[in-house]
Amino acid sequence: MATAKQPKKRKWSAAVMQKSDALDLEGGVFKQRDPKKIAASLKRSAERSKRRKGTPYQSAMSMLNFYTNRGGKNLSASRKQILSRAKDELRTLYGR
Repeated sequence: MATAKQPKKRKWSAAVMQKSDALDLEGGVFKQRDPKKIAASLKRSAERSKRRKGTPYQSAMSMLNFYTNRGGKNLSASRKQILSRAKDELRTLYGR
């Protein structure tokens, strides 16, 4: 008796991180522990990117939100806190 082959799950979120029109990220940006470094890296990437559709602020915040949402309940409380502080730092860097 043959069993039906299960379709492979696609990692659509990984493709978004690599091919997104939002911005080109520096390697390991979300692995950093310092919220200021994360925010500064996102700002640099957003301002250098030629592929973004919105403003640099929108692109940087969008990618940070996407990463946070993608991690969901798999992110530890301390990691969520770091990313939340990175959002605040990003707002400060853009004067918002």
